Amino acid sequence: MRNKWYSAFVLILLLCSIKTAIAQNRNSLVIARDHLILQIDLQSPKSVLDSVLKTAGISTGSANQLIKGDFNAVVNDGWTMTSRRDNIIQFERPLTDLDNNPQSNPGRITVNIPNIDGKPGYPGEVKFGVNKFAKITVYELPTGLTRFILPGYERSKRVFLSGSFNNWSTLKGLMKKTDGGWIIDLKLGPGAYEYKYIADGRWTTDPNNLVQADDGGGTLNSVYFKYNYTFKLTGHSSARRIVVAGDFNNWNAGELIMEHKGDVWERQVYLTDGKYYYRFMVDGKWMPDPNNPVKIKENENDAYLSSVLNLGETVVFKLAGYPNAKKVLLEGDFNNFGKNELSLQRKGNAWVLPLTLTAGNYSYRFIVDGEPVRDPANPHRSVIKNEPWSFLAVRPNYTFVLNGHGGAKVVTLCGVFNDWEPNGYTMLYRDDEWSIPFYLKPGKYLYKFRVDGDWIRDPGNRLWEQNNEHTGNSVLWIE
Repeated sequence: MRNKWYSAFVLILLLCSIKTAIAQNRNSLVIARDHLILQIDLQSPKSVLDSVLKTAGISTGSANQLIKGDFNAVVNDGWTMTSRRDNIIQFERPLTDLDNNPQSNPGRITVNIPNIDGKPGYPGEVKFGVNKFAKITVYELPTGLTRFILPGYERSKRVFLSGSFNNWSTLKGLMKKTDGGWIIDLKLGPGAYEYKYIADGRWTTDPNNLVQADDGGGTLNSVYFKYNYTFKLTGHSSARRIVVAGDFNNWNAGELIMEHKGDVWERQVYLTDGKYYYRFMVDGKWMPDPNNPVKIKENENDAYLSSVLNLGETVVFKLAGYPNAKKVLLEGDFNNFGKNELSLQRKGNAWVLPLTLTAGNYSYRFIVDGEPVRDPANPHRSVIKNEPWSFLAVRPNYTFVLNGHGGAKVVTLCGVFNDWEPNGYTMLYRDDEWSIPFYLKPGKYLYKFRVDGDWIRDPGNRLWEQNNEHTGNSVLWIE
């Protein structure tokens, strides 16, 4: 009798597992016919439905909505219902519709190869970039993740995605196999990325990505740009064609066609921090951005006004006091040391000026009624041609630290980044260490500390090389 109950219990468990397996098999994301095909079984457990929606990149939908017959979240995300059989619903989304930035002249796209001259396999300083696909196989999900799709390769046992985002690892980036291809989602910040696929040990570029770069070894890498800026122009609902162009793409009026969305024309691009001039062309006629108050002629011979775009970090320069001053100016290497006048405005008990700066190291000071004044709120100093300036690092990526030496009066940093100026950059003493934040581009740097006039190597850095004085310089590599 006990064996019969046991057998019945096992049979029930087996039937339940079979039912669950069937339900799971009816939920799938397939790549076929240049489409993503999403199949959902409404009788699946809520957790399974939530997982399927997440896999499809649909962040706004919920299992509860689907079970109630509300498919708006899926449809609003760009999917089309193509069939329904009882509880089995199928949606499709063309890969070609995943691009929010349609391109013109697709036959000419392959000649627009970016000039990437950094470390092999790692993009250099790319100022501008747009993605150009024959068929969209890399795109952004509502969750903020970036999805890479490799159609085909169905006989491959394992496929990896490798690129500058994971230091070209051959062990990371394992892709998930689906019917018709392979998928992986990554978390990427805005930027330019080089990548390849590794299918059963063989490296290959993305066959659908038309933007490529020399990999430094005689072959090519695919390049993907994660966008960080959207040009927008409101109105002009009756316009047939609007493009945006600027000095970032050599004023190419045929490259960046804008898309009409409601009452707004939009175009996404990748732009590194910096200052740019741009204009819109509406049905063949140039015009500046009406929503941007900063307009200028790029040069004296230019027949059109251009709008000015500054991308970077907003730094608020502030000088407290000086209530009787008539004029307070800001000068530094960001405005060619005062040749382009920057005026501060009086606000409360201080003079204030917000300024957008790109990542870097800057020397600056205030000019109060003609007299130079260092920033009293900034402990870091620099010296240029024997003149003292305040020092500021915008978006620093490295901090130089010297432990101890609490009895020292002045500790400075000197190196190749300031031509070994002996007065260097003044470091701040706090919690038994001297420190100063710095922004450094990738490369090799030689440096030393100067403690009350005495030169010393960095005791916290084992890397050093000999110099002409046979005292050695510390070596720092920034990847």
